[in-house]
Amino acid sequence: MTRTTSTAPRTGRATPDASRRPTGAGSAERTGGRTGDGARRALDGARAVTVSLGERVQAGDRNVYLLLGITLFLVVYGLVMVLSSSAVEEFAAGNAVSDKFVRQAVFAVAGIPLMLIASRMPLRFWSALAWPMLIGATVLQALVLTPLGIEEKGNRAWLDIGGLTFQPAELLKVALVVWLGFIVSRKREKLTDWRHVAIPILPVLAVSIGIALAGGDLGTVIIIGGLVLGALYFGGVPMRFLLIAVTAAAAGAIAMVLVSGNRMSRITCFINDTCPYETWGWQSAHGRYALAAGGLFGVGLGNSSAKWSWLPEADNDFIFAIVGEELGLVGALVMILLFVALALVMVRIIVSTDDPFRRTTIGGVAVWLVFQAFVNMAVVLDLLPVLGVPLPLVSSGGSALITTLLAIGIVVSMANEHERPERRRTA
Repeated sequence: MTRTTSTAPRTGRATPDASRRPTGAGSAERTGGRTGDGARRALDGARAVTVSLGERVQAGDRNVYLLLGITLFLVVYGLVMVLSSSAVEEFAAGNAVSDKFVRQAVFAVAGIPLMLIASRMPLRFWSALAWPMLIGATVLQALVLTPLGIEEKGNRAWLDIGGLTFQPAELLKVALVVWLGFIVSRKREKLTDWRHVAIPILPVLAVSIGIALAGGDLGTVIIIGGLVLGALYFGGVPMRFLLIAVTAAAAGAIAMVLVSGNRMSRITCFINDTCPYETWGWQSAHGRYALAAGGLFGVGLGNSSAKWSWLPEADNDFIFAIVGEELGLVGALVMILLFVALALVMVRIIVSTDDPFRRTTIGGVAVWLVFQAFVNMAVVLDLLPVLGVPLPLVSSGGSALITTLLAIGIVVSMANEHERPERRRTA
């Protein structure tokens, strides 16, 4: 019998049966299935990344964009109103009608990049700068009391160095919020002990505020006091300590009024409303007249009557009166709502972090800007006596605008710093 031998080579591996090989439509189906599964997995991954990015934009970046948007809107709003409110006085002084507007625009062009640079600085940068910034600002404030200082309307609040005139108290505000954030972050576990709250905060504040008071600028001192209380509140200092501080600050403010004839006259006129219209009551009265003339929609941009030498400081402390006259109640409410929105965005940033440095510093900046804005508006509305406090980001004044933009840059920096650890984890 003949034995049939296989012709297949013996390679040590099983030769696949041709009948089991995927061919034709079945092969394409299975290959397409694997390709479809891969595409679905890639699509799911892309969706996850998109959702993650969207959550981060909504949680963190949206606050930053809102803050920057509101800030820039207020700066532009302020530039328009500075041009409108200052044109007549500049023309009367023999200058170009846009002279003050151009100067303010230059300060804005300098301040906005400074804000953006500050927004990129890490937290450790501000921590390292806390003491040097405070010491430098305090020294500059002390120089106001030397021959380098400029006295205006009874207050020595300006400094002239090499032809450069600026108000060092504005830089002192920024330095104080950063320094308070640094100190509170170092003492976070000891804030229930009044001795750790008092030292070194009370001695430093006594020196800084004392120097500002020596220059006679009570309005700035009131804003600094509000800034300090707001920073300490958001930093977690117990309320009982803050109530004691408020009582002491109120007593100090009353004492400063009693020892100053100028301030006493303003307070007396405000309370009794019996002072001659031509003296202490002039500015407040014309501020009210301007607001009343505006009605609901205003007399039109550029058509103010009060700015024709009737209202002193129309482009500065009383610029809100020109807003109300030219743009009416609607324009005034828009400005008020912008500051309310600014406060709400900063509060959202504060509640998103537990870090005491960030909470204290951002809280201090928020209270400073919003408190100062509403003090300014209250003066124009004759709810407070005249204090000489400008409207943040809106009133003319280079040192105030630049330092305010710097402060907002610091807030953005700390908001970004809070988001960085999350971004590293999800990257």
